[in-house]
Amino acid sequence: MKMPLFATLLAATCLSLAGPVAADEPRRPECIAPAAPGGGFDLTCKLAQSALVQSKLLKAPMRVTYMPGGVGAVAYNAVVAQRPAEAGTITAFSSGSLLNLAQGKFGRFDESAVKWLAGVGTSYGAIAVRADSPYKRLDDLVQAIKADPGKVVIGSGGTVGSQDWMQTALVAQAAGIDPRKLRYVAMEGGGELATALLGGHIQVASTDIADSVPHIESGDMRILAVLSEERLPGESVADIPTAVEQDYNVVWPVIRGFYLGPQVSDEAYAWWKDAFDQLLASEDFAQLRTDRQLYPFAMSGAELDAYVKQQVIQYKQLATEFGLIQ
Repeated sequence: MKMPLFATLLAATCLSLAGPVAADEPRRPECIAPAAPGGGFDLTCKLAQSALVQSKLLKAPMRVTYMPGGVGAVAYNAVVAQRPAEAGTITAFSSGSLLNLAQGKFGRFDESAVKWLAGVGTSYGAIAVRADSPYKRLDDLVQAIKADPGKVVIGSGGTVGSQDWMQTALVAQAAGIDPRKLRYVAMEGGGELATALLGGHIQVASTDIADSVPHIESGDMRILAVLSEERLPGESVADIPTAVEQDYNVVWPVIRGFYLGPQVSDEAYAWWKDAFDQLLASEDFAQLRTDRQLYPFAMSGAELDAYVKQQVIQYKQLATEFGLIQ
């Protein structure tokens, strides 16, 4: 039996008003942490892993896959070139990823190569030493570097031009020290940095406060300065001085979030965006974020895309100032 014309038009109108059909929940959800276990990317993925399941936005557990290399470059290239349409795969990024993109360190792909999904929190850079270090304050470290730059071994996640390098380069610049004289050892992520510092292989770690909290609480690590505007809240970190209050005007926020592959469907992207928008509005998620020593930052979709591209422009200007790019 044919549907009357009026009924056909009415059905079509209702479908139109309902909007596009939402994608189903991803069948095999995965979060790629583009570094070895134990660092900030791992923390970011595990935050999403816990929050999405606890909120019942995901029924299937999300697995975390580690893909170290190039401080995010290997994962970025793998997602764009080899896994561009995987609707269930999100990949963690940080401000350090954007800094590397600004310098062309991710190869032929730029900041427009992926679908930026959600920024879920922020941390801050930190200058860390072992608890038994002779350096008690940031100025102790600066004076030691001034006396003999080659004697102080600084570990950083990534090579010259990386986020961790940039943090200490900015401190050196504020102290009137040529950053090119600093002695660096490049490592892959916060987990490796902490291991090297606590093992005595380096004397200083340019790191992230969120990565450092477990080692602060165990009494193994001391933070000379956190690179935030003001002292941070929280029992473990409230007494840590900022670089600013020690007369070194250096602030370095570390935004953390996720992107999807470039060929993920609009429907699948919308599912993830809606899920993260719900999380970011949730008090339970805010508590999970606080538990992981991250601070509020909430942005998704087109707003995040615009933010990322503006940050890359600013990082290009900073990299040019330091002679990292022409």
